[in-house]
Amino acid sequence: MIGRLKTHLARISPYLLGYCALSLSVQAYALTPQNKTVRVDEQAEISVEVYSQLPHSILIWQPHELGMQDIDRQLAVSLAQQGIETWLVDLIEANFLANTSNNMDRISGKEVVALIDAAVQSTKPVIVAASGRGAIPVLRGARLWQMAHRDNQQLTGAILLSPKLYTETPQPGIAGTFMPIATASNLPIFILQPDKSPWYWKLNDTVQALQTGGSDLFIQPLPGVRDRFYFRADSNDEEVRQSHLLAGKLASAARLLTRLPTTSRHAVQQIQTAPAQREGKPERALQAYQGNPEPPPLRLDKLEGGRFDLRALKGQVVLVNFWASWCPPCVHEMPSMQRLQDKLQGQAFTIIGVNMAEDERRIHQFLNQQVHVQFPIILDRDGHALQDWRVFAFPTSYLIDKQGKIRYALFGGVEWDTPELIAKIQQLINAP
Repeated sequence: MIGRLKTHLARISPYLLGYCALSLSVQAYALTPQNKTVRVDEQAEISVEVYSQLPHSILIWQPHELGMQDIDRQLAVSLAQQGIETWLVDLIEANFLANTSNNMDRISGKEVVALIDAAVQSTKPVIVAASGRGAIPVLRGARLWQMAHRDNQQLTGAILLSPKLYTETPQPGIAGTFMPIATASNLPIFILQPDKSPWYWKLNDTVQALQTGGSDLFIQPLPGVRDRFYFRADSNDEEVRQSHLLAGKLASAARLLTRLPTTSRHAVQQIQTAPAQREGKPERALQAYQGNPEPPPLRLDKLEGGRFDLRALKGQVVLVNFWASWCPPCVHEMPSMQRLQDKLQGQAFTIIGVNMAEDERRIHQFLNQQVHVQFPIILDRDGHALQDWRVFAFPTSYLIDKQGKIRYALFGGVEWDTPELIAKIQQLINAP
């Protein structure tokens, strides 16, 4: 039985849809798309690639903020071959913007309204779908359309692949803020979420935000893959395998949404203003910590056996680093962390690596074959420490002084043995 999702992260995955193992080969291009133009207003129109083959529903697909990929067209072909007419649209390109998250945030959603208006003319069920930051303009457009068509039930839901609905990646220790549309959406929403992603550990918060506006949620974790797995240049074998299965999972999600009982859904009328746009990426540098300086508890098992307790290190400067072997910036910075440890050998300084929920055999293999470090590795098996420490990105690091207070933090990889960082750490070591 299909039920509403009203539970916590540990319980949101029992309902997993079946899927078809469809190969996305170059032969799929035998289906030629139709180029369609949809008028947005008197001044603007938008181009759409329509993939259709005896359709029973229409899916409007907005790719990832990094732009249209070859595999997006392959997915559209595979979906069409399963009876799901797919409208492939690039909202960033249509607005003559560069492929960035910030620019995706600037899109109002009016193009999505026009696309839904055109799609419902067919009388078929319509689904909107997006990857990554594309969820924001797609949900905005769905809400605007609902407000203009209060009793029309043809818009049956949304499919979101690893949606990013926070205003930005917060600094370490700071609670994240959702874009206003997250709490103002009222749709059946199916989320496909890679589990090798920092956003997997924020999924419960995302679900609660979306439920605020009345949305019903269905969740399918994607095991063993990272964000953008289906078009990553560095895809591993499992990510390649899962990319071949993605069309089937999207099709299963679409079929579920079109078979749900139809109900009138009224969009939330009041919505706060979206935050001001940040220009460029935040600086990757060790900055003064802005959160509560009292660190959350950190009591976890050690990889090599025994129990770790952060409180036992009071009197030392401690670098706490949250990492995972599937995170390229984590892998890149770890050798510099070992060099830092070596340079400060014999001083009141310790590095602790907190691994995020990986299998112990995988961690041992990684440390034996790829990166060799001597500092302790501790195991956050269920992600509780990550959530307690408000980690939104990998890697994230905290620098704790000898009194046990967090003094500095940063997210993203850096070279830890630079003179500037060593000077900051040395200053904490030398302090009384």
